[in-house]
Amino acid sequence: MSKWPATRAKLVLSALLRIGWRVERQTGSHKVLSRPGWPNLVFAFHDRDEIGPQMLARIAKHSGLKPEDL
Repeated sequence: MSKWPATRAKLVLSALLRIGWRVERQTGSHKVLSRPGWPNLVFAFHDRDEIGPQMLARIAKHSGLKPEDL
């Protein structure tokens, strides 16, 4: 069982912003997020999209996001 719940993209983006990521630029639904000490992260989801546990785990690996941050 995954420790990540399926979550709306809007909530995931707000959690990323809370932990220090910022939107560097945006083209359509593709947002390029940056944070000092981390490589840029492309967040390509619409606000109402639901992100599943596997994709959340992948985002967490590249961003430092934790389940308690959501």
